Amino acid sequence: MPDALIVGATGLIGRAVIERFGSTPVAVLARRKVEKLAPHHAELIAPIERWADIIAAEKPAVLICCLGTTIRQAGSQAAFRAVDHDLVLAIAESAKRAGTSQMIAVSSVGAAAKSGNFYLRTKGETEDSLRALGFDRLDLIRPGLLRGDRPGPQRLGEGLATIAAPLADALLHGSFRR
Repeated sequence: MPDALIVGATGLIGRAVIERFGSTPVAVLARRKVEKLAPHHAELIAPIERWADIIAAEKPAVLICCLGTTIRQAGSQAAFRAVDHDLVLAIAESAKRAGTSQMIAVSSVGAAAKSGNFYLRTKGETEDSLRALGFDRLDLIRPGLLRGDRPGPQRLGEGLATIAAPLADALLHGSFRR
């Protein structure tokens, strides 16, 4: 069995992470089939309720969490938090109990538990909760605007930001570059 387990593999970041593994085998835990998954990767399809048991059985050395949604996709702030905080923390706890020593989690630029923005506050609280678990190594990836082809409906705000991003990238320097 591969040393690394990826959750959230059907989204933009998860698919990119799998691609970066190239010929190195990785286990992928998902609710549904991952499109175009290379045969050397292990695909574990299960409802979320079974993920803790699967993680316990797999005992990955490294957990890579690319889970995430938007408030709009989730339908409410509570549903968003259930994925981006509660589910992320639940799988992290399962991995920690299974002996996982390293976790890599995707968060967001600007994540802060004391933020006035609900999205960034949730991401910051998730980061704090993950730190408290005491992994030997915890890597928190904080991307800005995600650009790339995604399945599902396009969001107007993201579409406009994607168009403006190259100009903003060219104009922002130093500490403004975050």
